[in-house]
Amino acid sequence: MKGLKPTLLALCVAGVPPVAMAEIQMLDDSAMGNITGQAGVTIELETRLNIDRFIYTDEGSLEVNDIFIGGANRTDMFSEMNLNLNGQATDRLDNIRINIDIAQDGDAIINLLPITFNAVDFRMSTGAWNLTGTGGSTTVLDNFNMDMLIGSGTIRIDTATDKLNLLTDIAIDDLDFDVPFLALGIRDLQLTGADYDLSAPQPLRLFANVDLDIYKGSNAAGDEALAVDMELFEADMRIGGVLVGGVSIGSVAMDNLAISNTAMRIYGH
Repeated sequence: MKGLKPTLLALCVAGVPPVAMAEIQMLDDSAMGNITGQAGVTIELETRLNIDRFIYTDEGSLEVNDIFIGGANRTDMFSEMNLNLNGQATDRLDNIRINIDIAQDGDAIINLLPITFNAVDFRMSTGAWNLTGTGGSTTVLDNFNMDMLIGSGTIRIDTATDKLNLLTDIAIDDLDFDVPFLALGIRDLQLTGADYDLSAPQPLRLFANVDLDIYKGSNAAGDEALAVDMELFEADMRIGGVLVGGVSIGSVAMDNLAISNTAMRIYGH
């Protein structure tokens, strides 16, 4: 056994018969280069997610009930655009193609795109968000429902900076929720790109761009923390109805909302 190559020895241990080993040929550097030079992986996704209850516990607990993530199941999103969503109006999160590549410098690039030209329709809804503990229970949020379109998304893990960059385009067609302990309700919230014009809608201006860097940073005390940085976020926001005590007090519009130079550090205490 002294002259047996380690690779063949491993195959013998694994139970590969000698006849099969006779057909195995070692790859030279050129052949290995052809393998590693191939294109990446593509995944087509269709899914729906239901969670009866999500519970985060510290000393007390936060409970989120009746979580649903899937498709919006609507053909009338952004009706002024006359979008053709008939072929994908289901309660499944679908029409998603995920391309995964590893660049020459080692960066991981995950690109999310619609399979067809239309954007990906997305719905998230929940029931009551309850704070519970020895003092009782309070419902801080309820009847949350968000219908939105996702134009595209890219996740890049940069080996030079050790940062995860998340870049995506979103447009919220309808967001509703109640804040029971404040007797407050929000109805028909829309969020679009800052240059989107309802009277002359353009598809490429519909989406607001989200660009986040996520990485290991440090807090004010110099300890390790999860860092989330956002250089700039610009959007238009319209709220169809603000309810106080169940009665509408009017609507709200924000033109060219800009959030810039935002840094967040998350850590335990």
